[in-house]
Amino acid sequence: MVIVSAAFDTSLTPPVGLMICKLKKPLLALLMSLSVLLSIPGSTLPLTISEEEKLSREFMRVVQAQFPLIRDPMIVGYINRLGFEILRHVPPQPFQYHFYVLDEHVYNAFATPAGQIFFHRGLIEAMKSEDELAGILAHEISHVVARHISEKIDRSKKINMMALAGMVAGAFLGAAAGSSEAASALSYGTMAAAQSMELAYSRQDEIQADQLGLIYLAKSGYSANGLMTSLQTIRSKQWFGSIPSYQSTHPAAEDRIAYIDAWIEKNEENRDDIKLKTDSMEFHYVRTRLSALYGDEAIVRRQFEDQVKAAPDDPLANYGMGLFYSRIGQKDKALTYLRKTLASRPLDAFILTDLGKIYFQLGRYNEALRVLEGAENIPPYNPEQAYYLGQTLAQVGQLTRARETLEDLVIRAPGYFQAYYALGELNENQGNTPMAHYYLGLYYWQKGDMRNAEFHLSRSLQAMKDPEKRQEIKQVLEGLQKPSKKKKKAG
Repeated sequence: MVIVSAAFDTSLTPPVGLMICKLKKPLLALLMSLSVLLSIPGSTLPLTISEEEKLSREFMRVVQAQFPLIRDPMIVGYINRLGFEILRHVPPQPFQYHFYVLDEHVYNAFATPAGQIFFHRGLIEAMKSEDELAGILAHEISHVVARHISEKIDRSKKINMMALAGMVAGAFLGAAAGSSEAASALSYGTMAAAQSMELAYSRQDEIQADQLGLIYLAKSGYSANGLMTSLQTIRSKQWFGSIPSYQSTHPAAEDRIAYIDAWIEKNEENRDDIKLKTDSMEFHYVRTRLSALYGDEAIVRRQFEDQVKAAPDDPLANYGMGLFYSRIGQKDKALTYLRKTLASRPLDAFILTDLGKIYFQLGRYNEALRVLEGAENIPPYNPEQAYYLGQTLAQVGQLTRARETLEDLVIRAPGYFQAYYALGELNENQGNTPMAHYYLGLYYWQKGDMRNAEFHLSRSLQAMKDPEKRQEIKQVLEGLQKPSKKKKKAG
């Protein structure tokens, strides 16, 4: 069963959306591709899995072009582990699930066709426990399992396809609550032409997703109370003057809360045979990290200063304060607060990595090496730890080990593109020009800079003797050159 893929972990093919930098009007490109997909001969037939995956890839292109994705390994790794835990109890699926976090302070989460699930940063920050986050996640997974959006698209094929494409994209990207100017602009012109068609989930969709989600939550060991309190939290945001994005596409909040409350009374209350998970500290550290590194600077500063003042020894408050000072460049202050956090969590690989990263940035390489080596064998695997360890090893002259560390990194987390650049520099400094061009080519390929990618890979191919590497380079170059050949042919 194909289940889950972390956002920083990609296959040999560049991540979906890397070519988007070549598209000057990605939203228009989405509309065109969707209209073609949905108006092909036989469009009255049910939407196939391959069509669903194609549609999903097009949405991913738009998301990556218009919205900042958070790629922090701790945050992305956590949301994927949580998703994986729930998906263990889901029937076999025909496609691979992907989980992403968008850097927007919006109360929203959504699932696109073919198992791509997005959380906006603001929604995660609004949650108070892992139970709540797991509840929303299970609900979104259930929409995919039940193929709610896919069925709506399938039923709507006979309607104006350009209007449909705009409506779908606008709905997924949160236009209903104005969370994005790009999404609003995308859907604005299509609303009047398709007023009778609603792509938001129906009440029946929501109840079915809750029914399935509650089963998956129970099997995963999470209380259904988390889903109920998360809905109550989102509903409370209406006090601030607008309906949260989540409620715009997920209606019937009152009915859902009543249904979940009845389900809890029947299935959880007064039962000693149910063993539920306790709240996860990892959730609270991830939530703190999101605020400290991505929240509004003025608000975040006040938030953590107040927390530290109220509880000077609170590890979470010190963690947030340390990350914030690191973010604004006050590294010495950051070290002070992160050391206090580490005292209560001495085996936390992410805190050790944060410390090692700061030592490296300050040029204190021996201290960086000591701390980063301490985190090396503590699970889960952290690409950022491996990257800074490799960079530190290079600075202290351990070049062979530096190269091995970085080479292992690009195998285990191919999407961590900074490592390719570091390997390019390392090989260049050691006089291995073919491999330097090889890694620099892959770096630019991952970044979506196809011109520089083609330049470096072509240079590498000219001097490369390794037959396997030559074959790999040829395959990448062929993929890079296909779009330009199609353009010439079309011209």
